[in-house]
Amino acid sequence: MSTSPAPAVGPRAFTPETLDLGDSLLRPWSRKDIESPVLLQGLMDAAADPQIALWNPLPAADHAAAVTWLEVRDDAWTSGATGTFALLDTAKDPDTDPCFLGTLTVRWTDRSDGLGMIGYWLLPAARGRGLATRAVRTATEWAFRTAGVRRLELAHAVENEASCRVGLRAGFPAEGTLRASYRFGDGEYHDEHLHARLATDPAPAPAA
Repeated sequence: MSTSPAPAVGPRAFTPETLDLGDSLLRPWSRKDIESPVLLQGLMDAAADPQIALWNPLPAADHAAAVTWLEVRDDAWTSGATGTFALLDTAKDPDTDPCFLGTLTVRWTDRSDGLGMIGYWLLPAARGRGLATRAVRTATEWAFRTAGVRRLELAHAVENEASCRVGLRAGFPAEGTLRASYRFGDGEYHDEHLHARLATDPAPAPAA
């Protein structure tokens, strides 16, 4: 297996870093994860989940597709254009016995202007525990601190009320509705709610 080039560093580059949420970790995806049957199976399970297939379609339906997905994520880290994390439970050793919970991605939409987008999904067993909110808060502060993100946007289909709650709890106020803005997994264009945080905004209050 070839060795990837060193990741891009400096302003406007997402640089791999493991982020500790206490009971879980946001760990950068890399080609090393191809060697983990648990993580590959987790990606395939996620691709088959109805909620993920609808709101966050994942092209990882089989082993080969999951490997390709990981390779693309690793290359994006190398360029500094996109940072994608695996959310892992720290109750087990994430290196030897990973318990896969979901994924979070931060990417540039206008790199020169410091404008980015954040997205996430969780496997069914990880939902309803506040994990997505804590992961979004942690990754947002990381993006502001390390990559020079000026404005970070979060968009979701208006029907996806769970993602709306995550955005609001993570300090992303709603800014408006984007009409028929994105084609989701059902093949239909849906209206989206747009949320955003600025690097100059105060941090949200701690979750209850």
